[in-house]
Amino acid sequence: MLSWQWPYLIALLPLPLLVRWFSKGEDTNASAIQVPFFDALQNLNDAHLSSGGNSILKASLVWLVWLSLLIAVARPTWVGDPVNLPQDRRDLMLAVDISGSMSQQDMLVNRGYTDRITAVKAVVGEFVQKRAGDRLGLILFGQQGYLQTPLTYDSKTVNQQLQEAQLGFAGNATAIGDAIGLAIKRLRGRPAESRVLILLTDGANTAGTEPLQAANIAAEAEIKIHTIGVGADEVTSRDFFGRNRRTNPSTELDEQTLTTIADKTGGKYFRARNPQELQQIYAEIDRLEPIPEDQTFRPTRSLLHWPLAVALILCAILMLLRRRG
Repeated sequence: MLSWQWPYLIALLPLPLLVRWFSKGEDTNASAIQVPFFDALQNLNDAHLSSGGNSILKASLVWLVWLSLLIAVARPTWVGDPVNLPQDRRDLMLAVDISGSMSQQDMLVNRGYTDRITAVKAVVGEFVQKRAGDRLGLILFGQQGYLQTPLTYDSKTVNQQLQEAQLGFAGNATAIGDAIGLAIKRLRGRPAESRVLILLTDGANTAGTEPLQAANIAAEAEIKIHTIGVGADEVTSRDFFGRNRRTNPSTELDEQTLTTIADKTGGKYFRARNPQELQQIYAEIDRLEPIPEDQTFRPTRSLLHWPLAVALILCAILMLLRRRG
C-alpha cells in the first residue's frame, strides 16, 4: 500500500504561477537572481510565444521537474502487509496420574458414569490443542514418574502421547513427589516467568519423594504448580436388595497436601468432581496462564529515490535541449 508522509506538499504545484503573477511589473533580473528556477519558467514561457514547439517541450520538462521534486518531498512510502512477530510463550509441564485408581467410574456424563482417565484425556487433550505455540511436556506417574514427552512445540504429539497412556503402566502407587521432581529438572533452565506445572491426581502420595519437600525445591526454582484433585465426592449405586447406596470414591484424595503444594509455589488448587468441573478448571488455568499475543508490524520502504531520479533525468534532458538550442 502506498502512503505519503507529507501529501499536502503537492498543493504547492501552482506556486511558480503564483510567484510569476505577483511579480509582474517588477525587475525580472532581480527576480532571476533571487529565484532563478522561477525565472527559467518565465523565460521558457516567453520563448514559447516566439519559437513554438521546442519551448513547449522545455516548459513541460521544467514543470515535470518541479512535480517530481514535490513528490519526493512528500515522502512516498510503500507499506507492506502485516507481519507477525512471535513472542516468547510459556513452558507448561503436564503431570497426569495413571495409577490404577484412575479407572474408577465416578465421572458423571449424560446420566451415566465413565472412568476418570477417559474424562481426563478428553479435557486435557482439548486444553493441549488450545495451547498451540507453547512448549508443552507430559509426565505420566504412578509408582514412578516417567517423562513421556519432553518440552516441545508439537502439541499434536503431546496429545497423542496422552491419549495412548495406559493405566498401570507406571505402577499402581502414586508418586506425586517424583512427578514434581521430574518437572523441576525440565523447567529449571527455562525463563522464570514461564515455568508452570499442572499436576492432576486422584489420590495421595504413596511412593517416592515427599511431595512437600519437592514443592519447596520447586518454589526455590520459581516453578509455579497448579494442582487438580479429580474424583466424585458421592456416587449412587444399587445394592443387592435394590436399595440406593451412596459412597465416596475419593476418600484417598489428599486435598490438604495438594493445596499446600499450590500455595508454596504460587499456584492454585482445583477440585474436579465431574468432567464439567474439570473443563472449567482448565479454562481457568488457561486464563491464569494466558498465551502472549503476537505483535505485528508493517514493513515500510521509502520510494523517495524514484521521483528524485526522475527529476535528475529530466534536468539532464533539459540541459541538452538548451545546448542544442
